[in-house]
Amino acid sequence: MSGKEAVVYVVRCGQEIRCAKVYKEPEKRAFRQAVDYTQGRNVKNSRRARAMAKGTRYGRQEIEEAWQNAEVTALHRLAAAGVRVPAPYNFLDGVLLMELVTDAGGNAAPRLNDVELSPETAREYHGFMITQVVLMLCAGIVHGDLSEYNVLVDATGPVIIDLPQAVDAAGNIGAGAMLERDVDNMAAYFGKFAPELRATDYGKEIWALYEAGTLAKDTVLTGRFKRIEKPVDVHGVMREIEDVKKDEAMRQLYKASLER
Repeated sequence: MSGKEAVVYVVRCGQEIRCAKVYKEPEKRAFRQAVDYTQGRNVKNSRRARAMAKGTRYGRQEIEEAWQNAEVTALHRLAAAGVRVPAPYNFLDGVLLMELVTDAGGNAAPRLNDVELSPETAREYHGFMITQVVLMLCAGIVHGDLSEYNVLVDATGPVIIDLPQAVDAAGNIGAGAMLERDVDNMAAYFGKFAPELRATDYGKEIWALYEAGTLAKDTVLTGRFKRIEKPVDVHGVMREIEDVKKDEAMRQLYKASLER
């Protein structure tokens, strides 16, 4: 099956049946490595970081490698945290070998989008996906592109897939908005079968608890969030923007001095 950023094959490894995800070349992908997703990803090697910032040929190769490695890293972290993701086995030359998620008959599991749900099952799956989002966030990760197209349904329920765009919850300024969008996507989809789910507000509730440092794996959620509405301090916001611009200008000057 061909997706936005890769083609997935069913393969045989000895006596085991697994799947191989072969990443497409950047220009052939529908999903772009926007800075919104790569922000906060650390690059320890200064030479690599400079090349990636300049967009040189070597830098573009390094960006691509980092993009692919992000999914491998996320899969290992999430599996260790108890999130239902395919088990990763190996990664080499742009090919990720991992567990084949199957249905009750042993065939490749369908995407959530291809499964007809009863209202009861929709509520059950929605509740399960909310717990998975919480587990992911407790592990420091936000999926960033979660939808019915990036969830498989095996013999026991949903399995989350496609994580190259996963973001660092603490290091990415847009992580909160991405988490809310992920959760809203789930509510919108499951709400087709159980309409009351569309009125829930788990995303803002989860992120507020995370920012307050009180979110835990077993936190009891309500699906409701009380918004605090007050006048915006426009002048204060503009001051913050100007301060950021000045900091960035100084950073660029310092960076230029190092490259001379």
